Amino acid sequence: MQIALIGLPQSGKSTLSTAMTQGRGEASGSRRGRVEIRSAVVDVPDARVDRLTEMFHPRRTVYAQVRVDDVTGVSRGSAGQSGFDPQVLDALSRSDALMMVVRAFEDDAVPHPEVTVDPVRDVEIIMLELIMSDLTIVEHRVERIEAQIPKTRADARDKLEQELALMRRLAEALSRGEPVRRVPLAADEEVFLRSFQFLTAKPAMIVLNMGEDAEAYERSQYPGLPEDEPVLGIRGALEMEIAELPEDERALFLESYGIEEPGLNVLLRECYALLGLMSFFTVGEDEVRAWTVRRGAVAVEAAGAIHTDLARGFIRAEVIGYDDMLACGTMAEARKRGRLRLEGKDYVVQNGDILNIRFNV
Repeated sequence: MQIALIGLPQSGKSTLSTAMTQGRGEASGSRRGRVEIRSAVVDVPDARVDRLTEMFHPRRTVYAQVRVDDVTGVSRGSAGQSGFDPQVLDALSRSDALMMVVRAFEDDAVPHPEVTVDPVRDVEIIMLELIMSDLTIVEHRVERIEAQIPKTRADARDKLEQELALMRRLAEALSRGEPVRRVPLAADEEVFLRSFQFLTAKPAMIVLNMGEDAEAYERSQYPGLPEDEPVLGIRGALEMEIAELPEDERALFLESYGIEEPGLNVLLRECYALLGLMSFFTVGEDEVRAWTVRRGAVAVEAAGAIHTDLARGFIRAEVIGYDDMLACGTMAEARKRGRLRLEGKDYVVQNGDILNIRFNV
């Protein structure tokens, strides 16, 4: 999973990114030096992995992972007449989801580029830039198809004319300020558009970067935010302090602020929900590991996530739910109680399932 963080200057996006990656991001810059992208792969915290590690004492524990790209170069007018800087567009296009970080804190020492702090306005600015970027691509494609159709044989024009009609529909929607994800599409149209990687077709989440002493986020405080996009309030500066603490000091720090768990843990879980993903586990003396699959994946798909050979030679999957595993304590006890069951390739894997794949290649 790959997440791109975008936000206006002085939104605290880089603070949040540093907290998420614990400062491990590697920077890259454009030739003109106006764009910097910091990337890092981070573990997705999961208490279930921790508990299974305590039970099985493996030599190695592997969490699910997310790549986080902190993308600069997004501000009012940055999409311009010709779209985003190519490096910015490439980074955003490669992401599975966009995280729009908007400022919700006051700080006289850090002036807002729009003078006042207004999260609703900032979301509108970011969305407009994403829409302008997609509209530029669509309009260029329309121009190319219109120029190509007269030169195309009559028996081959049908496909081009269908694409032209689709692109014109997208252009109309984008011109009205509607993202691509809100445009009704047939199944074959959805498949066709995947190669374009339109930014407004991607799942998006709004992250309100709140002050250190801010109250818990309530959506009613920001009635102008889009209703169809998830919103999460995060105290970015505080999260960075938490991330910088040694592991044994974090619990005391969280307790002093009355926080049950770091907000970044919640943020990463929400990213999974946004993309319709879930985790299943493999366990043993060698390794306890979380694997990522889409919700609704069947057993043979889960086997393929581990290794293609397991999918190719799939016979059966031994399955036990996480809660059942905790109740049994050991695999031997799970077998004794009949909680470990055999499932075929079409079994729909459940979030938190523990799988052992039987296969023969």
